[in-house]
Amino acid sequence: MSLDASPIAAIATAPGRGGIGVVRLSGKNLWPVISAVCGKQPEQMQPRYATYLPFLRADGSVIDQGLAIYFKAPHSYTGEDVLELQGHGGPVVLQMLLARCLEAGQEIDLRMAQPGEFTQRAFLNDKLDLAQAEAVADLIDASTEAAARSASESLSGEFSRVVHALVRQVTDLRMLVEATLDFPEEEIDFLEQSDARGQLARVRDTLAQVFAQAAQGALLRDGLNVVLAGQPNVGKSSLLNVLAGADVAIVTAIAGTTRDKVTQTIQIEGMPLNIIDTAGIREGGGADFDTGPGPDEVERIGIERTWGEVAKADVILHMMDADRGPTRADEKIALRFPSGVPIIRIWNKIDRSGHKPAIDAMPDVTHIYLSAAERTGMDLLRTELLRVAGWRQTTESRYLARERHLIALKAAGGHLDRAAEHATPDRGGDQKLELFAEELRLAQERLSSITGRFTPDDLLGVIFSRFCIGK
Repeated sequence: MSLDASPIAAIATAPGRGGIGVVRLSGKNLWPVISAVCGKQPEQMQPRYATYLPFLRADGSVIDQGLAIYFKAPHSYTGEDVLELQGHGGPVVLQMLLARCLEAGQEIDLRMAQPGEFTQRAFLNDKLDLAQAEAVADLIDASTEAAARSASESLSGEFSRVVHALVRQVTDLRMLVEATLDFPEEEIDFLEQSDARGQLARVRDTLAQVFAQAAQGALLRDGLNVVLAGQPNVGKSSLLNVLAGADVAIVTAIAGTTRDKVTQTIQIEGMPLNIIDTAGIREGGGADFDTGPGPDEVERIGIERTWGEVAKADVILHMMDADRGPTRADEKIALRFPSGVPIIRIWNKIDRSGHKPAIDAMPDVTHIYLSAAERTGMDLLRTELLRVAGWRQTTESRYLARERHLIALKAAGGHLDRAAEHATPDRGGDQKLELFAEELRLAQERLSSITGRFTPDDLLGVIFSRFCIGK
């Protein structure tokens, strides 16, 4: 991957006021900046030791006072020389310090860092593999304790070690197959002598376990998008407030109160769920929609956005009024739901209808009877959401996987499945060893793409561009 090797600088702490702020530099030969800003020469800065000193302007006046820490290559985060200046966390003083560093670094072509460029250099200098680099961003963005723990494990290299072990197993098996292809005159039953089918079966089992753990980690990272949809005034906002444990949505008896989506992230047994309350769906009033006059222009826009959220949902909670019972409007709404998305029909207001809290699991849809107002039946809903998500309470490590990791693992599994087919002798007793070896090679490449060995440059650019500046 091509990279502008000029030294880089950026504010490494989050925008806003704080007790401490950090300006970070990385590159070759940072001494002109260290000398100008810190007033120190090489022999005066001991690597990896904090030095308290003033940060100086060009005229020698003081911008701020703080700590300077110099990391000598290759013993640094990026693998290059790194300087961190830790001062007070005011945005103005940090901008002044950054500007002074850029001014002092003109002779070495010091420039502003791009988003994720420090971590990108760590990857390119073999300080981190790609899965670990992605875990850096995931640890920063973690929304739950479980997600933070899983991201920390991935950053430590646990996920990478598992993937590397799979690659080694596939590579060893591939070597056996290709060695047999190189010596066809040897009349040896390769598959029996080397237990190739047994080795392949064990690799496939291990890959299935890793995929299951990674899928759990993907839920931790991204959460589940749960959309509340239904007619106005059926209790969507009330249900959101109960799930969130706070009054995050306005609740009134007036139909159409919610005009735009309201999103709240909650946790159920450590799994994050993004609960999205939407505008109540009604089209023109009348017999089908017995909610009074049709929607005005603002509400119509809100309803359009509701359907947009429904189209992106991982789970749809179709809210209905148990006291009123099913209506033609409810059925018309259900007909527009996308296929393949789990739907849970929520019969709310059982405190008025006389129903008891209950769950009725049917092949295509699950019905849950509850009362958001009385907060009864909520455990049934929480349990069903965990079931639909495929969430398991486990003591096993979860790797905070991304979608591309799941795609690569699934593709590798497909190649191993086809390899198993080619390893099975046909009716004539022949084995398609050339195809067996090719499927193993493709599986090896897909697994290696997770840690970055066979990852295209354009994908690397997309991955690192989503990092924050200074990381």
